[in-house]
Amino acid sequence: MTLNFWRLVFSTLVAMILVLGSAASRADGDDRHDHDRGRCFAPVISFISFQSPNLAATGPADASLTIKGKMSVPRCVGRREKLPAVVILHGSSGVDARGDFYEAALNDAGIATLQIDMWEARGVTGIANRPQAPILTYPDAFSALAFLASQPGIAADRIGVIGFSWGGVVSLAASERLYAGWFGGGRTFKAHVANYPVCWGANRTDIPALYPPAEKGTQYLNLTGAKVLIQIGSEDDYDNGTGPCTALAAFVNPSNDNVVTVAPYAGAYHAWDRLMIPVTAPDPFADEGSYFRTGRLPIVRIEPDVRQANEARARALGFFLRNL
Repeated sequence: MTLNFWRLVFSTLVAMILVLGSAASRADGDDRHDHDRGRCFAPVISFISFQSPNLAATGPADASLTIKGKMSVPRCVGRREKLPAVVILHGSSGVDARGDFYEAALNDAGIATLQIDMWEARGVTGIANRPQAPILTYPDAFSALAFLASQPGIAADRIGVIGFSWGGVVSLAASERLYAGWFGGGRTFKAHVANYPVCWGANRTDIPALYPPAEKGTQYLNLTGAKVLIQIGSEDDYDNGTGPCTALAAFVNPSNDNVVTVAPYAGAYHAWDRLMIPVTAPDPFADEGSYFRTGRLPIVRIEPDVRQANEARARALGFFLRNL
């Protein structure tokens, strides 16, 4: 046989080895990764309800509330594990575009979501007649956690929560051991995202409407150990910038394993990820609670920022993918 023949045989064998090696690499790498995560398609959407304690009840007849929600469960082909999930909590304006905006990205990544309506059961229409304090809605978040944990396709130990403004206060408070004990029966969220959660109001003892913090405001001292991401704009009219959130994280982190991270957004107003027309609204808790000193209602500017909304959503998604 000629030398050229053996060269042809050798080159053919090398090519086969490279092809087989590439296939093996895909089987051990990319394909295996896809198989573990599954390929996720449009979610199955259902409208659900569950019971939640009514802390404003005046008697046994109204001791609980029927909280309604929208549950979206991605259809993931080839996934071996139960799905992680995220509870989505609205702001003072009620359920709006923010929930669907984050829901879409979470579902695409194989994370189930449950958007709940804390207002409908209470007859709330907005800021004017919302509950007197966020703590009255803390049980709703933990009741949603319990509901999701009972679902057969959801990983009970991989449930997170994201909230906006009022819902951000609830998400932040849910990482405090006190409230997990009071309302969660010891059950805790795995990860928390709090978008612009009025950080200045935490642990305040000088404002009667928030005193004592544990019962009227937000106690934020002893955390559950779950990771917390706070997202806040530099032009936020509640906290007057990023300072109060940065200060709150600096206060709690040394004794809580540095679990709280603050992501600032330069030039962003309150609710910059609410991709709807700009609005303004009076709120006594804006301007770091100046109303309680002056009696004058401050105004909150709510202006969308598409670029930074997408950035905030991507950061929240990455946070949940790492921590759920």
